[in-house]
Amino acid sequence: MFTTKTIENADKASFYRDLNSQLEGLLHGERDFIANAANVSALVFGLVPDLNWAGFYFLKQQDELVLGPFQGKVACVRIPVGKGVCGTAVADAKTQLVPDVHAFPGHIACDANSRSELVVPLVKDGRILGVLDLDSPLPGRFDLEDQAGFETVAALYVAASDF
Repeated sequence: MFTTKTIENADKASFYRDLNSQLEGLLHGERDFIANAANVSALVFGLVPDLNWAGFYFLKQQDELVLGPFQGKVACVRIPVGKGVCGTAVADAKTQLVPDVHAFPGHIACDANSRSELVVPLVKDGRILGVLDLDSPLPGRFDLEDQAGFETVAALYVAASDF
């Protein structure tokens, strides 16, 4: 049985090393992408401070993301590719680091309390499968260290899961 351990590291590099170490243990031996997404969402939401939403959207068709497992308030179910932060991450095939969602053109406000967002594409063999989406009620919550940390989270999740 997996047991979550509180991470008390002061610096972000150490925090993400510990988070990803726990993530590897959590995902070990499980290949189901839905089960893994549910556990990744729970682990991230439970350990990463200042989040109000953590979860996944999956690309079910070429032009639409569909809500997957998450932690937080109810969310938008479908997001067109190219719309909002999640849809832009897919259209541009790159991570979106948004310090102020109100300044992001076309932001989709699923939770009015969200102020900053980090969205990482899930990529396997050059194909985008969906995104890992993180929201915070704090403006400027995410920085480049968070981006690198969550790009590793996304890569570990994709590598561990069968799609």
